[in-house]
Amino acid sequence: MTPREYLAGFQDDPRLISGAFYDQAPVEVRRGETVGVVLMNHGGPLERADVEPFLYNRLMDPAAMRMRVPGFIRDRFSRLYAKRRARKLMREYELIGGESPVVRHAREQAKALQRELQDRYGDSLGVQFKTFVAMRYGHPTCYNAAREMVAAGVDRLVLLPLHPHYSSTTTGTSLAFWKALEDNGEIESRPTSYVYEYAAHPKYIRALSERIDEGLQRFPSSVRDRVNIVFTAHGAPLHALKESRDPYCCLVHATVQEVTKYRADTDGGRFSHVSFHRVGVPGRGLGPSTGEVIEQIADEGFEGILVVPVTFTSDHIETAYGLDVVERARAVTAGIEHYEVASGLNCHPLFITALAETATAQMQVASGDNGDVTLPPSIASLPRLDPACRAVRCRWCAHMREATDWSTVQDESTVEETVTL
Repeated sequence: MTPREYLAGFQDDPRLISGAFYDQAPVEVRRGETVGVVLMNHGGPLERADVEPFLYNRLMDPAAMRMRVPGFIRDRFSRLYAKRRARKLMREYELIGGESPVVRHAREQAKALQRELQDRYGDSLGVQFKTFVAMRYGHPTCYNAAREMVAAGVDRLVLLPLHPHYSSTTTGTSLAFWKALEDNGEIESRPTSYVYEYAAHPKYIRALSERIDEGLQRFPSSVRDRVNIVFTAHGAPLHALKESRDPYCCLVHATVQEVTKYRADTDGGRFSHVSFHRVGVPGRGLGPSTGEVIEQIADEGFEGILVVPVTFTSDHIETAYGLDVVERARAVTAGIEHYEVASGLNCHPLFITALAETATAQMQVASGDNGDVTLPPSIASLPRLDPACRAVRCRWCAHMREATDWSTVQDESTVEETVTL
């Protein structure tokens, strides 16, 4: 299905906000079956020739970018804009190694997740876990993942976004496109569930906290205690929040609050901020921007900033270049003497465990087939965090949605002695 064909058949759909292209109830897994887990992300160019098609595919996505113009006009605009923007983006990729690091990290995350799922759950359940990577705008494509699943004999499927925070412009568009390919008969259908969000999963929160500790160690000890933390999220269009009631902004702020709460005993007095980093895409985005926050911190007389990407689950062009090059230059110009960007989560063991737990929360073992394993409770059955307890909000907050509350789920360390994993 070409971008033009997808655009022609696209309609605004409330499922872009709810994610309900598939049932969020767990898929039933039986002994002897093969369960596929698809890691979904936007992707990135693998070589120079991929840059322009990647940008064109993104600009043609009606779920991620709204343009109230006829399809042929959008097609022409997208081609022209992608061609012009590609020249600049190629130079940026050259500065970080010539290609997007997202795909490499996604493949490594998929391998690590498959080992975690098989070792922790698969052998005891008598189930074979296979992981796949599907990029919305680049390679490996959804078609690649679908073909690999057929070859692997996948019986059941869980779609797992590498976006902890649901948005119609990230997870929503991936789910919508996958469903459209199924409905069009271009990829095989099978019993499927999906992970909506895991913005407050304790192991994701702990992984972010450990990246913060690692980042703070790069600062001289004389300034470390006065370093400001800037939690930076991928920018999303403002209309998605204000017109469609997209939950993304609320979920981002929930993550920031949970990380801050987790670190309260050891790092409670530190100043922190939230910003959104959005470049190269037309339209107004969520704010404040990372640059605005950096300049504010400089105006207040601070000399150290640690930028912590919270929605980028791996190193990315926007972190390696946008934050580490462009915003670093802005910080230096503003008078910030010490500036660092925390590493992406990549294959952090706690993050991989969080992915495994969220994926298996969307599985239900058939009666009598569970062996010695207890799967996490279904995400849909868990409560949400109390909105009255969240103090970190954006200027437009209308209480769209609170993150899933995983605090009622026993931590792994408390069950190791009684459950064989």
